[in-house]
Amino acid sequence: MLRALRTVWRRLTSMRTALILLFLLAVAAVPGSLLPQRPLNPSKTDAYISAHGGWGRFLDSIGMFDVFGSAWFAAIYLLLFVSLVGCLIPRIRVHARAVARTPLPAPRNLDKLPESGSFETSAPAADYARAARATLGRRWRIAQREEPSGAVTLSAEKGYSRETGNLIFHVALLAALVLIAIGRLYTYEGQRVLKQGDGFCDTVSQYDAWKPGRFAAEGRVAPAPFCIDDLTKFTATYTASGEPSEFRADVVYQPSVDGPTKRASISVNHPLRIEGDRVYLISHGFAPQVTVRMPDGTTQTRTEAFIPTDASTLYSEGAFKLPGPAGAKQDIGISGFFAPTPVTGADGVVRSASPQVNDPALGMFVYEGDLNGGSGQQSVYSLAHSKMKQIGTLTLKEKQTATLKNGVQVTFDGWLPWASLQVSHDPAQGYLLIAALAMVVGLIGSLGVRRRRLWLRIVPGGAGGTGSPTVVHVGGLARSDSGNFTAEFEQVLSRLRSAAPAHEDQQDGDDGGGDVDGPTAQRAPSETIGAGRD
Repeated sequence: MLRALRTVWRRLTSMRTALILLFLLAVAAVPGSLLPQRPLNPSKTDAYISAHGGWGRFLDSIGMFDVFGSAWFAAIYLLLFVSLVGCLIPRIRVHARAVARTPLPAPRNLDKLPESGSFETSAPAADYARAARATLGRRWRIAQREEPSGAVTLSAEKGYSRETGNLIFHVALLAALVLIAIGRLYTYEGQRVLKQGDGFCDTVSQYDAWKPGRFAAEGRVAPAPFCIDDLTKFTATYTASGEPSEFRADVVYQPSVDGPTKRASISVNHPLRIEGDRVYLISHGFAPQVTVRMPDGTTQTRTEAFIPTDASTLYSEGAFKLPGPAGAKQDIGISGFFAPTPVTGADGVVRSASPQVNDPALGMFVYEGDLNGGSGQQSVYSLAHSKMKQIGTLTLKEKQTATLKNGVQVTFDGWLPWASLQVSHDPAQGYLLIAALAMVVGLIGSLGVRRRRLWLRIVPGGAGGTGSPTVVHVGGLARSDSGNFTAEFEQVLSRLRSAAPAHEDQQDGDDGGGDVDGPTAQRAPSETIGAGRD
């Protein structure tokens, strides 16, 4: 049993498993981008399920409409976290020991390495060792040793930052996973549908929808005390073909309760940032305004936001609720639709041809009775009319008035635009940006740096007689497959030869004491570049 657990742990904490889990996490996030998600848009999710029947219900049963909150996504997330921790800790220890230790001693036979070469120099072994160290430069970690035979060896390594970059990338990825989890605990999101001319403050009671993280729900995180005093103007512009080009909400806000008043514009992907919170523009629509005059002369005016049921044309539905005298059960309820550019089909049904407002129409089904007669909690965007009596059906253009048979008059006064704003708080977002930048830096380092090892064995002259040259044997080994190490080794070998003064051999005269017949002869250093051998 213990052996099986150890095997499972080794496989879980291997880098291959971590890469597989990372790939699975990326694949698992795809449905969250392609399918509507219930936490973000419940109405669109329900419409998708209804439109796709059994397939939609199957996707719902396996959590495809709440991907990031599903059990299987959390399982992949947790396994990746455990795998990274178990993989990184031993790798960090190994890398730390490798950085701390000196480069390995030179192998006995350098000519058996994948790249090797040799040449001669007239410089003493110790002098050439200093020249070689200077030639290699500070990019190489160099250790100098002396062998019992009297030869001097140089062991040089470079490219440790490759593994450092690799570890930075994975540590930053691990930090990103932790920060995402912390952010989910401390985050909160609030949505508010705001009609042009209205405002709200960042308190839970003033949101239409409030979605806190666990700690925010427990009161450990309080919303920032800012107020959007006024949605002064909402602008929606479209191209000649009818495609949307810009949505912009101009607001007046206070960054704190006692702070100065400021102005800002919020557009798609350009939120308003206030004290760590972000205010996003999510959607928009229309809020028709009606005035109802009762037979006794009393009037009531209502402006209510209608919710689009067709995103392409902004055909919208909503309700007006106008209470009558207490206890009289003479409340007026209106369930209606708003068509920005109305067209009547062959079936007589009014639809909208465009999201742009062009002679809009407001269709209404008017009811009378008890508004509180419905069962359960009622939505502000729909009318529960099971306990009410329908008293009329109307379709009005702007400024038109209709009188119902019981004397009730209904006037379509006009409309206002509304914007749906979402306030999001995530304390980990700034740190996530740092983690992402660290991942990029680590990835560049791990891909751009190459591990290289180089050894020099400098055999002093004298073994072959007085004046024998110093022989330098060079061997190289690539610790990574990236790059052309053969060409790189030849360049290093050429630099090392250039650092070595040529061996000079003066030619004596015929009598041993005469003048030199010609200029000093320079013997070219002999060299061999060995091919890679196993």
